Amino acid sequence: MNKDLLLALEQLEKEKGIGKEALLETIETALITAYKKNFPYSSTARVAIDRETGDVHVYSQINIVEQYSQEPDEILIDDAKDIDPSYEVGDVIEEEVTPQEFGRIAAQTAKQVVMQRIREAERGIIYNEFYNRETEIITGMVQRQNRGNAYINLGRTEAVLIPSEQIPGETYSQNERIKTYIVEVKNTGKGPQVLVSRTHPGLVKRLFELEVPEIHDGIVEIKSIAREAGARSKLAVTAEDPNVDAVGACVGQRGIRVQTIVEELRGEKIDIVNWSSDPKVFISNALSPSDVVSVYIIDKDKSAMVVVPDHQLSLAIGKEGQNARLAAKLTNWKIDIKSEAQFDELENRDEIIALDEKYYDAETNQLRKNSEKEVEKVEEIETEEIETEEVDETEVEQSVESDISAEEEVNAFEAEEDTP
Repeated sequence: MNKDLLLALEQLEKEKGIGKEALLETIETALITAYKKNFPYSSTARVAIDRETGDVHVYSQINIVEQYSQEPDEILIDDAKDIDPSYEVGDVIEEEVTPQEFGRIAAQTAKQVVMQRIREAERGIIYNEFYNRETEIITGMVQRQNRGNAYINLGRTEAVLIPSEQIPGETYSQNERIKTYIVEVKNTGKGPQVLVSRTHPGLVKRLFELEVPEIHDGIVEIKSIAREAGARSKLAVTAEDPNVDAVGACVGQRGIRVQTIVEELRGEKIDIVNWSSDPKVFISNALSPSDVVSVYIIDKDKSAMVVVPDHQLSLAIGKEGQNARLAAKLTNWKIDIKSEAQFDELENRDEIIALDEKYYDAETNQLRKNSEKEVEKVEEIETEEIETEEVDETEVEQSVESDISAEEEVNAFEAEEDTP
């Protein structure tokens, strides 16, 4: 142990961000354990590393007591004062007992401690890097597969794609580059574990952010996503600027933007619809490509009945109910689909229509109340501003009157001085 160790620790501090002092303290602690293991006759000892030279010193410690107890390494106060009269009970007498062969043990211990801290620091850096990237998309290379899990090389670490997060029927070849969505990053005893997904709806969202500049820049917003990975996804998009075609921006010229995403998802179909704050309009759009005759809101707890043309009932429901399920997930409404003929045959048809009218009457009244509250707030603000202006005008008038009075007093004083 010498200055070379100190220089190495300083270099580590610069490159890895591991504190030199913290490392030295850790090495000292490890050296105490190593000393007691190799020299068991000493139960109490302290190890110190010289911060200037790097030399290691071992000190035995003897506690000063009034009378002996069961603890080892004790000395009576009278005997201690024979050594140094200034000693008191509770003081510790230290004596250097560094063994000649301790240098080799110290060097090995220091190496082990430093290597362990380097590994811990690197794990911490990698963990923080990927933890801050949760919910983001990442590109990696398929490294190997084992028991259904696919392990993806991300450069500094590898991610795990478990079977439940893989698209059904999708296969992966070694060294194939794929995009995945970071679901979670765990800090385990073996280092950071990155869990990724190919089925998460967030993957579709991030892919559109990559391909559509209007989404990345915030001009177009993805309001909701419903996905059945490998089969079909539905997106609801909107734009604050009425001159911007939100759906057209996502599709791209000749469908080039959405087609790129479809290829990345291995042929998964994607429906893009316009979002609307009106649930009737939104539900109608969500059931695309089917036409919708009418939508009836039958429950305030987000339940609706949708009437479609007779010849499009199967299209609205979709294969194995897929279109209806995705529309319900996209809108967060319970949707009951009926053909025109089925709706006309319903016994409670008039009741459904009445519930729908009642719902919209309540919505209209609420909107009117909200509007009236906003108007009242504006009127209160305007009244306060008018009162403030009146107060300011009064203060100005008082200030002017005060100035005039002061000027008159000055003129009168000057006139008195001019009088012989």
